[in-house]
Amino acid sequence: MRHGQRALLALSAAAGLGAAPLLGAVPPGGGAPSNPVVTADVTQLRSAKGQVLACLTARADSFPDCASDPLARKLTVPASAPLVLDFGRVPAGRYAISLIHDENGNGKLDTSVMIPREGYGFSNDAPARMGPPRFAHAAFDVGAADVRLAIRMRYLL
Repeated sequence: MRHGQRALLALSAAAGLGAAPLLGAVPPGGGAPSNPVVTADVTQLRSAKGQVLACLTARADSFPDCASDPLARKLTVPASAPLVLDFGRVPAGRYAISLIHDENGNGKLDTSVMIPREGYGFSNDAPARMGPPRFAHAAFDVGAADVRLAIRMRYLL
């Protein structure tokens, strides 16, 4: 199996997305967390069918499916336009986001001869060539200010 095929299979594993553990913590003594909020506007969603599976990770070795990152933020939301994903407050660091438009709601990226039949997208509009992009191409920095990204959905079939 070529690297691109393995990477595409890894992208399809992103369907195992569930509830998101919190990356940020409440400061000692209580009060509101001081970490910035990360949100993403999803553009070019081709239909309101199914759901969008989203994953935010700080670990390059867990991108794009977040399966091995216990601190990843994972969202499953109904597909709709407009769609804004709220990953909540996250600590400063370098992150990447991957999305799947699971149109039939089966919880996975459907493929035909290794070609995605459903939509996908990545932060920084990182292109997928022979598999998902590397973490470095999709990565963005979170500092002290809130971060709002636009992520374009792509469809091959």
